[in-house]
Amino acid sequence: MALGEYREKRKFKITPEPSGKPRKAASDGRRVYVIQKHRATQLHYDFRLEHYGVLLSWAVPKGPSPDPSVKRLAMQVEDHPLEYAEFEGVIPEGEYGGGTVMVWDKGEWSPESDDVDAALKKGDFKFTLNGKKLHGSWVLVRTRGFGSKADKSWLLIKHRDKFASTIDIEEKEPRSVLSGKLLAEIARDGGGDAEKAATGDPKNGSKPGARAASKKTKGKKKPKA
Repeated sequence: MALGEYREKRKFKITPEPSGKPRKAASDGRRVYVIQKHRATQLHYDFRLEHYGVLLSWAVPKGPSPDPSVKRLAMQVEDHPLEYAEFEGVIPEGEYGGGTVMVWDKGEWSPESDDVDAALKKGDFKFTLNGKKLHGSWVLVRTRGFGSKADKSWLLIKHRDKFASTIDIEEKEPRSVLSGKLLAEIARDGGGDAEKAATGDPKNGSKPGARAASKKTKGKKKPKA
């Protein structure tokens, strides 16, 4: 696996994204997992799993769902460097993937088969996630796509286990696990298009601390005049 395609698509003198280098697998066997919420031309979620020193990557248009009855399209894209797992910020407009990137979830993953490459080749790739938001057993299943990307089309599906849920996780947990920010806040702080980024945030997204503040004031008696 190489990062040639990743580098060819980006101008690192312009974009803050890391150029990166392939690395050896961690000696303790741990593997990085990350999902980045990305408001580019369209909102999507980038699902990434560390394998042989790079991040295998899929673009999931509607985001992951912990509901086993929901199958999410996942289009496999170029491998990314491991450093990308920490990238949160603004890719300049006009550049590849121009827009705002959030680290929506992060943790570790483990395969549910002895041979990951064989599972990927077969198109039936089972694994376990241990993130801050997503947990438990999942599968990526290759589907029959169309045209030149026929072999890049997959479905991301949650297995039935104690972590399965019908909760709308994207709506309930919209903030970054690194900064606690919404997309609009990341864009604003990074000099990006906050208005465009805000279209990827829940309409009822509250400011940090707003909920806690409302709880503190709830039930207090108004001071007498």
